[in-house]
Amino acid sequence: MYDNTCKILVENFPTDFATWLLGKPIALTKLEPSELSVDPIRADSVILLESSAVIMHLEFQTKTDDTMPYRMANYYLRLYGKYAAKEIHQTVIYLRPTKSALAYQTNFTTNKLNHEFNVIRLWEQPTETFQQYQGLLPLAVLTKTGNPSETLREVAKLIDNIEDRKVKSNVTAATAIISGLALDHEVIQRLLKSEIMEESVVYQEILREGLTKGKAEGLAKGLAKGKVEAANQIALNMLRSNMSPDLVAQLTGLTVKQILKLQKLSIKKGQKPKANL
Repeated sequence: MYDNTCKILVENFPTDFATWLLGKPIALTKLEPSELSVDPIRADSVILLESSAVIMHLEFQTKTDDTMPYRMANYYLRLYGKYAAKEIHQTVIYLRPTKSALAYQTNFTTNKLNHEFNVIRLWEQPTETFQQYQGLLPLAVLTKTGNPSETLREVAKLIDNIEDRKVKSNVTAATAIISGLALDHEVIQRLLKSEIMEESVVYQEILREGLTKGKAEGLAKGLAKGKVEAANQIALNMLRSNMSPDLVAQLTGLTVKQILKLQKLSIKKGQKPKANL
């Protein structure tokens, strides 16, 4: 859930991320991982953007992974093999604080190969930087702030000042989801306006994911029922990502009572949640 939300942010605000990570507002477009041979790399975790001279490879992580150095070296070689004339910038961005030494690894080394990549631990980054760009606002709560609740309050004010309704809805939904890594759902609900979230690309992407997983049963029995099943599947995906029932209800349109019933059904071994609650 958090990785996908970050991917959508980068794809919708590439210039903001380029300014932050590369130091200049380079216009970048999406490069599909499918254009490369990706096995055994997890293609779903990879974000690739390109310009005429630069390729930016990003991976967002909520937890450490001891295979990360190898993955970054592997991907660099694949990218270099196809885009040797371009500068390749690789960055792993850790979202959640950890004391693991893995979050500090910046190179892959063997007897005959040494590959270096960038690592950013968000909790060490200055909050002010993330309040300057619309695409970075959803990450601000995870930065080096002494008061995450107050930071979210400030982010909410900045979001309210966004004139473009589509941009506002995308940033609001992404902020609500990502802030769940640092704040209780009550705080998020109180500070962010929920009525605009359903219009967002982030919300629609979650909806499409739910439809894909539930389409066989839902759409075969009619659009109305399919929507219910899709909403239930979305809710389950969110619950499995440790999102609170209240925040799941806020983002899906289901009631808290329905969410709690879904949660109870899902934990019964061998029993699938029913579509209609």
